[in-house]
Amino acid sequence: MRHFKIARALATSVVLALASGGAASAQEATTAEQTVDVMNKLFGKHPGFRANHAKGVVAEGSFTPSADAAKISKASLFAGAAVPVTVRFSDATGVPTIPDGAANANPHGMALKFKLADGTEMDVVVNALKYFPVATGEEFRDLLKAVSESGPDAARPTALEKFTAAHPAAATAGKTARTPSSFARQTYNGVNAFVFVDKDGKRQAFRYRFVPVQGEEILSPEEAAKRDPGYLMEEIGLRLAKEPARFRVLAQLAEPGDPTNDATKPWPDDRRTIDLGTLTVAKAVPDSREAEKALLFMPNALTDGIEVSDDPLIDARVQAYAVSFGRRSQ
Repeated sequence: MRHFKIARALATSVVLALASGGAASAQEATTAEQTVDVMNKLFGKHPGFRANHAKGVVAEGSFTPSADAAKISKASLFAGAAVPVTVRFSDATGVPTIPDGAANANPHGMALKFKLADGTEMDVVVNALKYFPVATGEEFRDLLKAVSESGPDAARPTALEKFTAAHPAAATAGKTARTPSSFARQTYNGVNAFVFVDKDGKRQAFRYRFVPVQGEEILSPEEAAKRDPGYLMEEIGLRLAKEPARFRVLAQLAEPGDPTNDATKPWPDDRRTIDLGTLTVAKAVPDSREAEKALLFMPNALTDGIEVSDDPLIDARVQAYAVSFGRRSQ
């Protein structure tokens, strides 16, 4: 209950800060409300659940930093021993009963809360997309609105067809995420850029990548459709009861000219990648549904040595998550 109150207070403070932050921030807050409204229209209202990535499972584990991580960032996360981590795996959409193997359950997500040695927490939110469909919160709202207006009886060209014609990534991003055999056998990407700051003040833009040590294992659409509706949620608990699942935590480093403010544009594959350490997911929590009620993952909940970039989607996500949390905690 204490964690629930803290998370709700954080969400409230975000909304209040936006409301008092001037015209631009007020507009962003309105966009967040509108985004959650259209999600509720698309997926229905499900009291107590997230507006998106409603279906999920919570696990516990740890993160052990590499020696290289401390060289590129002064963050305490990389400076010492392993730290505890709470992990939530999830399906896409705001439908809490969506079959795990459904096409619309992509992209699957992973959200992490690192418990740092000084008592603070740091969050990371990643998913299976290699890049995002749109570049701003306003565009994401408009994409969802276009989807909601493009049913089978809609006139052609539909609102969605018009939108994707003007936003090419919206037509292709979804194809980069496919259904895994297990949450532990999928790669999760950070579509947003963040910035490392080292002890000398040197700054380096990067994007996260969480790569399963066992390798990816992707199902065909036909095979995924045959799986039980809750196979991913059930399998991860059984897997962790036998042995931990491990991920290599990587950072893809930007080079001069690589865009940090546009999540629709992936950086070239030949960009340098460094190993930040190992995420070990050790066990599923006893009551996942109860545990996730108190969890709020904020992409801007960082620690000294890691900063947000100029990517506008980071603020947009923070605002929308706060609105969603405020509604599901009522």
